[in-house]
Amino acid sequence: MTESPSFEELFRGCRRSAVHLEMRDAYTKADPAFADWQAGVDLDPAERWADRHAIVTGATERGVRVRRARIVSTPVSEYIRFEHAVTDGLNIAAGEDVRWLSRRVATGISLPGNDFWLFDSRLVVVNHFDGEGENMDIEVTEHPEVAKLCDAAFEAVWQRATPHAEFTPAK
Repeated sequence: MTESPSFEELFRGCRRSAVHLEMRDAYTKADPAFADWQAGVDLDPAERWADRHAIVTGATERGVRVRRARIVSTPVSEYIRFEHAVTDGLNIAAGEDVRWLSRRVATGISLPGNDFWLFDSRLVVVNHFDGEGENMDIEVTEHPEVAKLCDAAFEAVWQRATPHAEFTPAK
């Protein structure tokens, strides 16, 4: 069994584009940053996740277009309010373009069964989570049909989604 590439290796090897589709209403609810946010602790996302921020910033600075789309239930969960609150300081600050799509609007879109990253429209990193949103493992594939499905799904979501600056997470 070969070891999966690290997040840094994936971005270092990326030349043109990296897209990420998120489709869960909660991730890693035991995350200390989420607990801090719930407790009202002021946090600087770029500092809290400095390594990830630096990796994405490095990619965007060398011309890689990084886009993230999030399909969410509305009204949004507490976790999604947290994600929205840290997006400016983490994702947008690193040069990502982020959009949000209400799950109600996503009904007619053919979607893969899991969240994924797609690098340069060919390398797919599938994220597998348990029922509580804890990361179990990742799967890496360059299967052309999988890459094509993920690319089409992402673009369909992207076209319908609301830019981050215009999305307000209703309670």
